[in-house]
Amino acid sequence: MSLSVDYWDYLGWKDTLATPGHTSRQRAYSKARGDREVYTPQVVVNGTAHVIGSKKDAIDNAIAATRKQPGTLSVPVTLSVTADQISVALPAAKGSVNKGEVWLCPITRNVSVEIGKGENSGKTITYTNVVRHWVKLGDWNGTARTFTVPTREVTGVGGDAVAVIVQAGTKEAPAGMLGATVASLR
Repeated sequence: MSLSVDYWDYLGWKDTLATPGHTSRQRAYSKARGDREVYTPQVVVNGTAHVIGSKKDAIDNAIAATRKQPGTLSVPVTLSVTADQISVALPAAKGSVNKGEVWLCPITRNVSVEIGKGENSGKTITYTNVVRHWVKLGDWNGTARTFTVPTREVTGVGGDAVAVIVQAGTKEAPAGMLGATVASLR
């Protein structure tokens, strides 16, 4: 998922995809890891590791390493989308991992942006899987849970797909990714 940040806006061009919440989330990851590593392009892998976003080998290595951490992507998330509603189902916990926050994120698969200033000034860059909004569905405490959201609440913010994540920790102190899925809205 792409989360554009707003801390470069002072350069004179406001990133049209950035939100203060994305900046806060990136800083919360840094604080939770105990480092001061906040930069762009940064990839946070499975909520626990960070690498430079232009380094494909480093991203692949971080994915492989974080998959070995207990609980990583161990919660299967079921997502169904109809014209009227989005349904998310989580099973009961089967191991020691049994607590997390459940987030629904409308995303736009491809967004082209003309860059107005900075090192990419004058270029058009296409961003993928751009998070448009965050909706906390609730907390998962190891018991089976189902959540429903009217589809119109998601399509109204410009999303053409929806991602759901189950993440240990909290919004202020995010931890490992316990489960995730994505589905098209069209």
